[in-house]
Amino acid sequence: MARGKKEQELVFGLDIGTRSIVGTVGYRDGAHFRVMAQYAKEHDTRAMLDGQIHDIGKVSETIRAVKTELEKQLEKKLKTVCIAAAGRVLRTVTTNVVHTYNSEREVTQEDIYALDTMGVEKAFEEFTASNDTDMQFYCVGYTAIRYYLNGYTISNLAGHKAKSIGVDLIATFLPDDVVDGLYKAVNGAGLQVANLTLEPIAAIQIAIPEKFRLLNLALVDVGAGTSDISITKEGTITAYGMIPVAGDSLTDIIVQNCLVEFDTAEMIKKSIGTCETIEYTDILGLPQTITSKQVTDMLAPAIANMTKQVADCIRELNGDKTVSAVFVVGGGGVIPGYTQTLAKELDIDAPRVAIRGQEVMQNIDFDNENPMKDSTMVTPIGICLSYYEQNNNFMFVQFNDEQIKLYDNGKLLVVDAAIAAGFANEDLFPKRGKTVVYQLDGKTKMQRGLPGEAATITVNRKEADIHTKITNGDKIVVKPSTAGEDAHITLEKLPELSEKIKIIVNDTEVLLDKFAMVNGVPQLTSYQIQNKDDIEIRGWYTVQQIAQLADIALDGTVTILVNDVPANSETKVYHDFTVKFVSRTEEDEPAENLEATEEWTDESEPAEEAGTDEGNEETTENPQEESSTTAQSNSNDCMVVMVNKQPIVMRGKGEYIFVDVFDYINFDLREAGGRNIITLLNGRQAQYMETLSEGDIIDIYWEN
Repeated sequence: MARGKKEQELVFGLDIGTRSIVGTVGYRDGAHFRVMAQYAKEHDTRAMLDGQIHDIGKVSETIRAVKTELEKQLEKKLKTVCIAAAGRVLRTVTTNVVHTYNSEREVTQEDIYALDTMGVEKAFEEFTASNDTDMQFYCVGYTAIRYYLNGYTISNLAGHKAKSIGVDLIATFLPDDVVDGLYKAVNGAGLQVANLTLEPIAAIQIAIPEKFRLLNLALVDVGAGTSDISITKEGTITAYGMIPVAGDSLTDIIVQNCLVEFDTAEMIKKSIGTCETIEYTDILGLPQTITSKQVTDMLAPAIANMTKQVADCIRELNGDKTVSAVFVVGGGGVIPGYTQTLAKELDIDAPRVAIRGQEVMQNIDFDNENPMKDSTMVTPIGICLSYYEQNNNFMFVQFNDEQIKLYDNGKLLVVDAAIAAGFANEDLFPKRGKTVVYQLDGKTKMQRGLPGEAATITVNRKEADIHTKITNGDKIVVKPSTAGEDAHITLEKLPELSEKIKIIVNDTEVLLDKFAMVNGVPQLTSYQIQNKDDIEIRGWYTVQQIAQLADIALDGTVTILVNDVPANSETKVYHDFTVKFVSRTEEDEPAENLEATEEWTDESEPAEEAGTDEGNEETTENPQEESSTTAQSNSNDCMVVMVNKQPIVMRGKGEYIFVDVFDYINFDLREAGGRNIITLLNGRQAQYMETLSEGDIIDIYWEN
């Protein structure tokens, strides 16, 4: 056959009704639709009420039975199915959207699809804003009422040149649980949904062909649980509605009046008009007889109430006006007296309310034996035809073993499925380790953590990314992204600490390391900076600290000069300062100088004298003029350490640091025995500010 693939493939349509499930399989053959198989089965129990599934498992069993019978007729397995939705809480929104191009261009089918999608999205926004319930709704169908080309109405935009295009659109919404119930029941029967439409949309495909839609008509699909209504005029469908009153309401009346269970009541109802008398057995086991007229009279008030509600809904949907004619489909509409009463309620001639069945199936061909051509087949065949429109479609994908429902706008990506599944956005993208933010000399600094790995994504076991397009039935697996290492930085990594302080001590140039105060406490260069640390880089030493490093005792016999100005032990010494220690016994002659080539390269921090509090002192223009304080010891504790294999007893402090050792040993820095001094604590390089412990092993010597 010289037809497109979509026309040739078999389409399985399933009308999941309150009382029964009707299945139809066929394919489009040009302007006709060929039915190859049909089967209908009633629910064994009342698994559905008012068009909504109450027992998913029971409905699945009935669907599976219909599927199995159709497969026997076809000698072919069925894997996908088209379905229609309805329900008591159906909602509709009519809206208008206009899209303007930068310059005039030819309108394509893609442009029309995009315009419709904009309309659906706008309708959903408007509906959401007015939704006063806690229920989540989905758009289950839409119909373009009319299109606009440069502001003027037009039936088909495709191929025209336009500066702007627009559409009046009606979108229909149902609660999430209604739609979910349908999909779960279908999946439970071993089928996948190929297309979802709305029952009134499906029914009108057959009952009111496009050539009739110029007239102001109403279509009423009377099922068991609901009566679905649609309105046409000016060549298009203008409105949809639903009332939760239909055939089951009449059956319930028979149940109450005849004292029978539901199935017997259904039998009595279906016998009206075909038998003068109806025999049945009531719940007491007693045989009973009733006439069709008696049943008709019994149901007359309920039919009047039902038709009044239908008539009111028609007028509401049609702008408070009646319609020219009404077409009735569905099994509930064949009850005697229904069409006549509805005509009276609408104030139109009785012949203008008519049951539509075989006469509307002029373009439907039946290849199966003993075909069903009554009004009950209108909706299932319409469901099949809706497949070829594909404008009201949901799709399902599997996301990390969870089934996710998405409205198919033709542009869905992996990221859309991730959002619908509630997958955390940060788990899609690489995450950095924790950042360390700290203060350095009053300025905010930041050390960022390392980036991690992005999420790994596969679609149907093939490598993908968040921008990969997805289709119905895809299996998506996303492994969350990872976090990189947290920020890690030590004081020694700070460029500010790499600079040296040059001072002149007794005419000898000495290079000293800067050191850091962290939160007011001196720290080793190996200290790891923590979040919110406040760091101050010290670019100065006190005279006392310099004297300790030079092994000069400040015992009252030494005069201190800083920049040739008298100073004391607490005077601060900065870069390019000169310090002189002059022995008073030498009658103002300077003390013996350190070797002129001496360079102090130890990376440790100098000791802070106990009792001083200089962490918050501001630098002055003449630091040598600052007043001194006297260091005080508050402890008489003693500690023994081994220095160059000799025990040394240290007294007078509660805590001792490495530099304190020079107060107890005879190691004269002025008598250089090599270029550098080696200082070891327990076999490793020592730092001057390092705290000592009882029994520590210390080695101090000149490097050869």
